[in-house]
Amino acid sequence: MSINGIVVSAGIAFGKALTITNQLPPLDFKLLSIEQIDDQQQKLTQAIHQLIAHLQHCQHHLCPECDHFQLIDSDIILLEDEELQQQLHQHIHQFRVCAAVAVDRIFNQHAAEMSALDDPYLANRSIDIICLAKRLTSALHGHLQWDLSALTEDTILLADDLTPAEFAILPLTHITGLILESGGLTSHTAILARAAGIPALLNYQFSQTKDVIEDGAQLVLDGMSGELHIAPSTEVFEQLKQKQQQEVVRRQALMIYKDRPSQTRDGHQVTLLANVGNLSEISHITDVGAQGIGLFRTEFLLMNAKALPDEQQQYKLYSDALHSLQGEVLTIRTFDIGADKEIPCLPQTNEDNPALGIRGIRYSLAHPATFITQIKAILRAANHGQVRLMFPMVSQVEELDAAFLLIERAKQELNQQEKGFGTLSYGIVVETPAAVFNLPSMLPMLDFVSIGTNDLTQYTLAADRTNPNLAKQYPPLSPAVIQLISMTVSHCKQAQVKVSLCGELGSDPQVLPLLVGLGLDELSINPANLLDVKVALIEGNYSHFVHHAQHITQLTRITDIRKAINAFAQDCV
Repeated sequence: MSINGIVVSAGIAFGKALTITNQLPPLDFKLLSIEQIDDQQQKLTQAIHQLIAHLQHCQHHLCPECDHFQLIDSDIILLEDEELQQQLHQHIHQFRVCAAVAVDRIFNQHAAEMSALDDPYLANRSIDIICLAKRLTSALHGHLQWDLSALTEDTILLADDLTPAEFAILPLTHITGLILESGGLTSHTAILARAAGIPALLNYQFSQTKDVIEDGAQLVLDGMSGELHIAPSTEVFEQLKQKQQQEVVRRQALMIYKDRPSQTRDGHQVTLLANVGNLSEISHITDVGAQGIGLFRTEFLLMNAKALPDEQQQYKLYSDALHSLQGEVLTIRTFDIGADKEIPCLPQTNEDNPALGIRGIRYSLAHPATFITQIKAILRAANHGQVRLMFPMVSQVEELDAAFLLIERAKQELNQQEKGFGTLSYGIVVETPAAVFNLPSMLPMLDFVSIGTNDLTQYTLAADRTNPNLAKQYPPLSPAVIQLISMTVSHCKQAQVKVSLCGELGSDPQVLPLLVGLGLDELSINPANLLDVKVALIEGNYSHFVHHAQHITQLTRITDIRKAINAFAQDCV
């Protein structure tokens, strides 16, 4: 049995299941007698002092400059806050409730205020506040910590969440993975798990699964695919073990390239970005040395959504992505809806030929309210980092005109609502021959262009990209597609507009010399292939790449192109 979760720390972990819970009794809302009020207030004061002492004990063996120390310190500061303590005592007295009810109400009130803040990082602190409330409630019932000191074998912990203090005292030599039901990508637990190199899945509702995960059950956490395997078969276990060993060997060999400049031996620089479809992928692109995101497929966020995320939800999502990137560029593609992508939460009509129907920018222009909501969220998120916005399936300048008019409407609405927003760079995904031929009319309106070779191949060769029977006969490495890529680069160079490629073609290390030789400024790549591509770049010479590309563009047969690609790759070994 296997179930998916959200990866926040990559890797593969093996271990026995251990579920840790607070096991708190339900809140007692019974009215207190006058005589009981003082007793509950004293109990609260004692629990706060005990919890502070416990947190300070956790800090004792930590360096004051480390993340663990600082995160625990923030909990201590909150507990020591006199105003907070006064609110708790007043609530017990005024409403004649027990200390646990006062803690639940006051801390949830503070968490709600925090989550309403525009700053997504501060808003995510609400999770930590609720988590601290649970620990204080535990202290009220005489339970301060879990004793994991007796662990002697590899263990995968399953918990609702962990505080920084609890994480700090984990016996990390025996904790191989974490499965948490709550938390977020920028939560403290996620930060600490990544820093410790512990594979972790968040928002994994293990307590709600039909099959209860018993303590001691064999688990395998696949932090590459996001799967948790429960009591895997011997065959699956061995496959995952082999996968882990292969991944370790491969990564160790490639890691020496991670922080090296992405340039050829003769000094030609090419920016290497990552293609992602969700926040969990963004959270660990720095593991492979990506210089930012070249394609964020936002429609992937809607695949299983019951309703379209509203402006605020999208704003927080994009802002979370920017915080994860720590200053690197985020290139957001507006919803690419239609064709082979069915989105249950959005209206889509049945079309005889959906690949040639209402998709990409066409869908956005046909549903302006959906488009404007997304644009407003992206504009607001641009206050938190460097954002590039690109439109899919643009084939003619009139579509750009219409898109920019809607963007102006979005800005006007934000101004009327007194919501601040940042500056965007604008681009398109070149995916049709028409886009290539119409590019000169559109380039004055653009800051960059990205070539989507998956659809460019489909529309150039009239071959359905979802049909496996056509893949070999109509590959992207065909004379027509290569000529269109070359034409796109030429148009962009003449207009001094940056040109990128975000299709799967860019994730093939053997094709890297051709693409760089054609003059591409950037490549946006599947993160799993980024280091392999980087090696091909670093170990090559730009002058050789240019001659290679010139040779390839003269070839007229698919077989000859593939032979030339393979031969060049062999010469570089």
